[in-house]
Amino acid sequence: MSFEIIFVFALLGVALFLFATDYVSFDVASIILLVCLLASGILTPQEGFAGVSNPATIAIAAMFVISEGVRRTGLLNKAGNFFCDKMEKNFWLWLFIMLLFVSFASSFMNNTAVIMIFIPVVIDIAARIGVSASKLLMPLAFAGIMGGINTLIGTSTNLLVSSIVQERGGQAFTMFDFAPMGLILLSGGFLYLYLTGYNLIPARRKDEDLTADFQMQGYLTDLLVEPESYLVGEFLDEENLTSELDLDILRIFKTASDSSATRTKTKIEAGDILRVRGSVSEIDKLLRREDLSLVPSSEWVDVDLEHGRDELVEAAVAPESTLEGRKLKDIDFYERFGAIPLAIRHHGELKQEDLKEVRISGGDTLLLSLSSDRLQDISNDPSFVISSEVDIMRPRTNKTNIALAILAVVVGTAAFNLLPIVVSAPAGVILMILTGCITTEEAYNAINWKVIMLLVGVLPLGTAMDKTGAAGLIAESLISVLYDFGPIAVLSGFYLLTMSITAIISTNASVALLAPIAIQVANQIGVNAEPMVLAVSYAACLTFITPFGHHANTLIYGAGQYKFTDFTKVGLPLNLLFWILATIFIPIIWPL
Repeated sequence: MSFEIIFVFALLGVALFLFATDYVSFDVASIILLVCLLASGILTPQEGFAGVSNPATIAIAAMFVISEGVRRTGLLNKAGNFFCDKMEKNFWLWLFIMLLFVSFASSFMNNTAVIMIFIPVVIDIAARIGVSASKLLMPLAFAGIMGGINTLIGTSTNLLVSSIVQERGGQAFTMFDFAPMGLILLSGGFLYLYLTGYNLIPARRKDEDLTADFQMQGYLTDLLVEPESYLVGEFLDEENLTSELDLDILRIFKTASDSSATRTKTKIEAGDILRVRGSVSEIDKLLRREDLSLVPSSEWVDVDLEHGRDELVEAAVAPESTLEGRKLKDIDFYERFGAIPLAIRHHGELKQEDLKEVRISGGDTLLLSLSSDRLQDISNDPSFVISSEVDIMRPRTNKTNIALAILAVVVGTAAFNLLPIVVSAPAGVILMILTGCITTEEAYNAINWKVIMLLVGVLPLGTAMDKTGAAGLIAESLISVLYDFGPIAVLSGFYLLTMSITAIISTNASVALLAPIAIQVANQIGVNAEPMVLAVSYAACLTFITPFGHHANTLIYGAGQYKFTDFTKVGLPLNLLFWILATIFIPIIWPL
C-alpha cells in the first residue's frame, strides 16, 4: 500500500470524525481536507478546485435561489392557509392531501424551504383541531424528504450523484429518472405513516401559551425601583444591573406617565417597574436588595409579555445557520435582531438559565421577546424559521405566476433535454432577479454556502480516492464480503452502508464519499453502475432515524419538542422498509 493511499485513508478517517462530531463546522472541515490534499501534492490545483466549477455545485446554488424566489412570492403561504381551513372539516383526508402536496412541492423546490413554510401552518392547524403539533410535524418532514427524491432537482443529493456519474464516464440522470423508484418509496412511506407511523409519534408539544410552554414561571418578575435606588437617573441602555447579574430587562413601566418602553434610551425613575428575565438564583439575589422591591404577580401568560408592540415569537435556528456553534453571549441578539432570548430548547432539553453560555445548534428553538416592527427583519433572516407566526413575511403575491412560470421553464427545459440543468437553473436565477421575484441580496442569502463549501472540499476527496487507488481497495473489500451472494446483495449492502453513514454525517458528504466507490464496485464485478449509485442516492436522502440526518428533521426537532429517540422509534422501521423496497425494486427498474 503506497504512502498516498495511506494518506488518503487517514484523511477519510479525519473527515468522518469531523463530520460526525461537529468538532468544527463541516464547511470548515471540508476546506481543511482540500488544503491537505493540495499541500500533499496528491491533487493539482486544477483538480483540487474542480469542485468550485462542478456542475452540481453550480446547479445546487442556483436551485437554492429559485426555491427562495418561489417562496417569496407566497405560493406556499396560500396553500398553507387553504389547508388550515380544510383540515378542520375532514382531518384524515386533508392531512393526506396536504402531505401529498408537500411531497409534490418538494420534488421541484428545495424541500427544506417547503418545510420552513409549513411548520407554522401545521402548528396552527394542530391548535385549531386540538391535536398535538408533534403528531403532525414529523409526518410533514418525512413527506418533504420523500418528495425530494422524485426528480433531479428535488434534492441537492440527486444533482450531486448525477454529476459524479457523468464525471466518471457515465450518462447524467435526466429530470425524472429518479421518479419510478421514488414513487414506489413514497407510496410505501405514506402507507407506513398512516397504518403504523402516526401512532408511534408521541404527543409532546402542548397547545398552550408560549410562556407556559417554555416553563417561564419563576424566571420572570416585576421589580419596583425604590427612591433610594442607585438606578434612579440611569439610562436603561447604560445601567449595570444586567452586568452584575444574569438578567435581561424586557420592559420598563413608567408609573408616573402610565406608559412603557423597551430597551431604548429611557431614563429610570423612582417608582418605575422593571420587568426582568433571569435565573431563579439571580432573581432571589434581587429580592434581597433594599433598593428594589418585588411586585406581586399572578401566573405569567403570553399577554403579560406582549404589551404594545412587544411580541413573543418562537423561532427555530435553521440548519447550517451562521449562528451555529456560537454562544449567545457572542451574538449580541438585541443589537442584531432587536430580540431578547427568554429560553431555549437545545438538543431536546429546555434551558432557562445560563442562556448566554449556550452554544447554538441547528434545530434549537428560541423563545424571543421583540418589538413587532422587528418581526419582518427576523423572519427574513435565513438564520431563523419562525414557527409561532404564519403571516409575518409579506409575500410578493403579484409575482407568484411569474415565479411559477420561471420554475416551469427550468424544469421543462431540463426534462426535455433542451438545456442541461447547469444552464437552465442559473438562467432561472437571472430571470427571478430581473422580474423582481427576489432581490439580489435575498438571492445571495438564499444560497446555503455551507453546503456549497462542503461540495468544494469533499468532491476533491472523491477524486483523490480514485486517483490514488484508495476507492479501488475499498471496492475490492466490499466485493470480497458480498459478491458471493450476488450483485443484488452488493446493491443492498451499499444501501445499508449509506443509510448507516448518513445517520452521522450529512447526505451530500456520504454521497460524495460513497458514490465513487459504488461505481468502482460496479465496474469491477461487471454490472451496470447506475442502480448501484441510485441505491447510494436513495439511502442518503431517505434518512429518518436521527434529527440531524436531514435538514427537514433538524427543523422540526425543537418545534415539535421531540426527543432524539423519537426519530429512531418512528424512523428506523421506515428506513428498514425502504431498504427492503430498494433491494427488490431497483434491480427491476434498473437492471444490473
